[in-house]
Amino acid sequence: MRFKQKIIKLPLIDSKDESFRITTQKNIDHLMDSIDNMGLLNLPLLIEKSSGYKIVCGFRRIEACRQLEWSDIEARILDSDTKRLECIKYAITDNSLQRPLNLIEQSRSINMLCNFLKDFNSLDKELSDMGLPDNQSIIKKINELCHLPGSVQNGILSNTISLTMALELGRLQQEAGEGFTKLFETLKLSLNKQREILTLVKEISLREDISILKVIENNILQKILTNEDLDRNQKIRKIRTYLKQRRFPVITAAEKEFEKHLKKLKLGNGIKLIPPDNFEGSTYFLKFSFRNLIELKDRKTSFDALIKNPSLRKILDRLT
Repeated sequence: MRFKQKIIKLPLIDSKDESFRITTQKNIDHLMDSIDNMGLLNLPLLIEKSSGYKIVCGFRRIEACRQLEWSDIEARILDSDTKRLECIKYAITDNSLQRPLNLIEQSRSINMLCNFLKDFNSLDKELSDMGLPDNQSIIKKINELCHLPGSVQNGILSNTISLTMALELGRLQQEAGEGFTKLFETLKLSLNKQREILTLVKEISLREDISILKVIENNILQKILTNEDLDRNQKIRKIRTYLKQRRFPVITAAEKEFEKHLKKLKLGNGIKLIPPDNFEGSTYFLKFSFRNLIELKDRKTSFDALIKNPSLRKILDRLT
């Protein structure tokens, strides 16, 4: 690396040009305390441009100095003919040496390098040398992340949304992806429940020929989300139930009818009546459990009464 150290007036440094920004970290309070007490131990790396300087490494350090109202700082200045690719490598290395890069930072790094290294073998070597993922399949997935809406990226950073789910949301219209992100952030759902809700909403959208966003913004769903009398788990249950009922109205009606008549059977302990999956067949299962002959005789008595119960006939005939 060819550079020289010199004192630079802060107003000459363009902090708005984020061409080489890797970090996603915004908070600089701890950094300000450190710089205020110990000084600028790790000098920022800049490159001269037509007017002033562009930041290669040290966005947060420079911002901290601005907040501390410094008038100038000492910095390392790259030769003006330094290649852009070299600047990118310096930026990635500077960040990765401080801490493991998160997924968005990895995505920014890969995306920058991909603009110059079209050959996968060359890209693979560079990424491997920098401690970044070098599997082609993973690289392609991570590379997409920095192009996703900011809210989805924030969901990844907060560990609310996984890599897999983020890519699925990225395939939707931006407003729909952001709507799901807000929903998942509010409910703190597991990946399986996120998939379930995403699938239900998409199927409702197709079935009713309306937009995904319109399903998400439905008044009933929003009232559940904003109901302060419900805890998170209650909201999750109610939203899942609502979406299932809307997606499968016939099955939902059959379930309600079954439950109504099942209560009238008064089966008691040790006997369970199991309906066909999704009420699409005609075969029911009756499950008995017992620990001794006395309990078995009791189950037989219950079974004899069950056969004579008119509610069982209504269940089997699917009468309303």
